[in-house]
Amino acid sequence: MAPRFIPLADVAEQLSISASQAYALVRSGDLRAIKVGGRGQWRVEVSELEAYIERSYAATETFLAQEQELEQAESAQAARTRR
Repeated sequence: MAPRFIPLADVAEQLSISASQAYALVRSGDLRAIKVGGRGQWRVEVSELEAYIERSYAATETFLAQEQELEQAESAQAARTRR
């Protein structure tokens, strides 16, 4: 059975980022996590990690669409100024 919660080190590994970057995602509120145990170890629910990934994909799609619109507008402006 797959674990429900994973440590930040595993989150970092799955996202190919450093542990400090994973911690920053939690601190910023971008990635929901809980503190467990007496030493306050951070754990992320696997479903929360998947939700974060989906939000990141959506944000990337929006960013790329805006970039494409900007490039098209700049190309149209350049074409008008050449006339």
